[in-house]
Amino acid sequence: MEATCPRCHQSIQPESCFCPTCGLPQLVYSSDEAETQAVTERWNAVARDASMVEWRPAIRAALTLALPAGLLCSAASPVGMLGLFWMGGAAALSVSLYMRRQRPAWITLGAGVRIGLITGIFAAWLAFAAGGAALFVQRYGMHQAAQMDNDWKTRVAASQEMAQAWTAGMGPSEASEAQSIRKQVMEWMLSPWGHAGIEGFSIAFNSALLLFFAAGGGALGARLMGRRRRPEI
Repeated sequence: MEATCPRCHQSIQPESCFCPTCGLPQLVYSSDEAETQAVTERWNAVARDASMVEWRPAIRAALTLALPAGLLCSAASPVGMLGLFWMGGAAALSVSLYMRRQRPAWITLGAGVRIGLITGIFAAWLAFAAGGAALFVQRYGMHQAAQMDNDWKTRVAASQEMAQAWTAGMGPSEASEAQSIRKQVMEWMLSPWGHAGIEGFSIAFNSALLLFFAAGGGALGARLMGRRRRPEI
């Protein structure tokens, strides 16, 4: 007689410890000591497998969600300011898609974090590639270099005004020294190297934030799917 799961009524192998569909533990009766030991080893293997990731399907799931997330997170997107939330949601959905395709009973938070990080790496690379391409087209294709430089000078001037307001209560000697430092910093920020350095730091910082939210989204996805599918033992 074919064995079926009492929860989801799907067919299962007689020697299976868990239902491959819903993850419900199955009762396995045996009077043979060697077979009982083999069943125990299979149970332990199932527990260890929860922390493992099948990388080919995981990468496919990550790429599926990384494409829209990367475009939404890019500077060229009108909703790019919400990029952190797009990234976290995409990572959580990648874990959900992976689990639906592979049908494990559950995965650990660590496995979810790894899948989320893969999603974040792909999406962050696409986001900044799209943003960089948009800036290149805007500067050289649409000939808006002068406008972009003027915008940068305005931002630098605003930052200098803020720094000057912070040092308003200093004494004459300290104020003179602070003014000299502000002048050097302003000259550096207006130079090509300074502009490139600040933009590079901004990209690195934003990338770290995106990866952090991607890892959190992956862990959240594993936790939510685990609550729905993890068997009660």
